[in-house]
Amino acid sequence: MSLKILKPGMLATIQDLGRYAYGKYGIIAAGAMDRYACQVANWLVGNETDAAVLEITWSGLALEIQTTMWLSITGGDLSPRVNGSKLPMWRPVRVKAGSVLSFQMPITGCRAYLAISGGFQVDPVMDSYSTYIRAGIGGYEGRPLQKGDVLHTRPSNLPLNPNEDSRLDDGDYYAVPWSVSAEDYALHKEQRRVRVLRGRQFEDFDNQSQQHWLGQAYQVTPQSDRMGYRLSGSPLQLISAKEYISEPVSLGTVQVPADGQPIILMADRQTLGGYPKIAQVISVDIPRIAQIPPGGRLLFEEVTLSEAESLYCRRSREMRVMEYMIRLKLKEETGWLSSI
Repeated sequence: MSLKILKPGMLATIQDLGRYAYGKYGIIAAGAMDRYACQVANWLVGNETDAAVLEITWSGLALEIQTTMWLSITGGDLSPRVNGSKLPMWRPVRVKAGSVLSFQMPITGCRAYLAISGGFQVDPVMDSYSTYIRAGIGGYEGRPLQKGDVLHTRPSNLPLNPNEDSRLDDGDYYAVPWSVSAEDYALHKEQRRVRVLRGRQFEDFDNQSQQHWLGQAYQVTPQSDRMGYRLSGSPLQLISAKEYISEPVSLGTVQVPADGQPIILMADRQTLGGYPKIAQVISVDIPRIAQIPPGGRLLFEEVTLSEAESLYCRRSREMRVMEYMIRLKLKEETGWLSSI
């Protein structure tokens, strides 16, 4: 099975859940910005959680489906269409060979995830399929997709019986009648609340800065990228100038450089940072940030470590139940023999 890139759009790369256990060598994690959407996309087509997916940023991507395949699209709604017809998201869809899949202007969010049953056939680099553009490794030749690229896929995990092609709506695609809820993705245009823990250097900032950080909204600037979200708002100032020893940083660490404007470290973050850290975004809220486009506004809310752990455990339980239920529905819909 294969897909051919007709138009590359703003930015489209192969990603998975990231490249871990190599931070001690200075190798960054990379991976999907929205890990929630990435995982669900894979489950919807019978893939393992860490299979390679296509991360599509903003708009403009168009590709030809060269062989009939099962696919799913999750994350932000970038108006996916098959031969001009709206394609349903958050569900398995069987698309006929020769169809053109395109992504138009964003309606909600700014990143969509395309998973193909079986996954993309790319070689892992340091145990990951993720593309790290700055180093030119992983994914498809270590770079964003370009016009003319052909993406090959592994054998489908879901049945592809040629006799079932009659189910294809209008000869283009067949979408199953059920879907995963995507309520959280409909809110990106509003001011987003993001929950944080106090950072290691929170007490080094003056009282006014602490109040501004938790009381005023910050705007995502156009300079934001996969490495970090640069914010604009009331400058944050230290009580007194200090030199900090570089130490490990993680996904969601909020650093404050000399200009006082915070930076939220994202998927392509560095492994060490020497700027003071005012906060740490909790894990369950990272997907919210990943779907905020430039110009979006964030309002930060402090929670305790106990609350953050409770939210993480609840999300983990919900995800396990979701995966189980998706596998059950796939078995009912396609006769797929899964190890439930």
